[in-house]
Amino acid sequence: MIHILLSRWRQGYRTLPYPKALPALPERFRGRPEIHPERCPEGCRVCADACATEAITFGAAGPRIDLGRCLFCPDCAEACPEGAIEYTQEHRLATRTREDLNLDSADEYRLAAVLDGEMKRLFGRSLKLRVVSAGGCNGCEVDVNVLGTLGWDLGRFGIQYVASPRHADGLLICGPVTRNMELAVRKTYDAVPHPKMVIAVGACAIAGGPYFRQEEQLGGVASVLPVDLFIPGCPPHPLTILDGLLRLLGRLEAEGRVGA
Repeated sequence: MIHILLSRWRQGYRTLPYPKALPALPERFRGRPEIHPERCPEGCRVCADACATEAITFGAAGPRIDLGRCLFCPDCAEACPEGAIEYTQEHRLATRTREDLNLDSADEYRLAAVLDGEMKRLFGRSLKLRVVSAGGCNGCEVDVNVLGTLGWDLGRFGIQYVASPRHADGLLICGPVTRNMELAVRKTYDAVPHPKMVIAVGACAIAGGPYFRQEEQLGGVASVLPVDLFIPGCPPHPLTILDGLLRLLGRLEAEGRVGA
């Protein structure tokens, strides 16, 4: 036993200091894209043609990216001859509405707002979530589960995953919601006591992801249930997921970081 205690003492404090300090992100990390419409050649659409999920459209202000559809692959940036689209290391991506996931150069990106009144009072310090895998590739589920490890320690924020929807305050759903999972998702939602919330994690859960053309899926959680928080990515980084959850609960400012 003494050897175990000594080993633990030598290891020191292993939990990341976030949100008081950001963890180092690798150079290859692709966060929120940045659009430079002044670089776009007139009539050029190569970035939109390169996008596998039709996330890029064009308007009067130039390219517009639907981050709900975006897989954060580099195809659009690599296809553009002038570098009009660049990926930054901005990890903050979660929004409260589907419309806020539309990114262009003209509008300021609106990050997730805090829960309203009674919902914040009830869940601001203790939130229990039932994770539902609704037909995805398991990539988002892996990063959701990572938050429960020692390094991230989601429980220190009062957030926990639970085994039963009857013990939950809401659902955290990954995957595009396949037709075979529709009834299960609805029944799981009905089993959660009121008031409750729904969180859509990943491109599949938001808009069908790479499966959006397939008839076997329903195009995301919002086609079945009302969604309170959208966390884009394929998959979203654990830091992106945690940032969205803490913004929803109004915890970031209290923990030392002021939201954008």
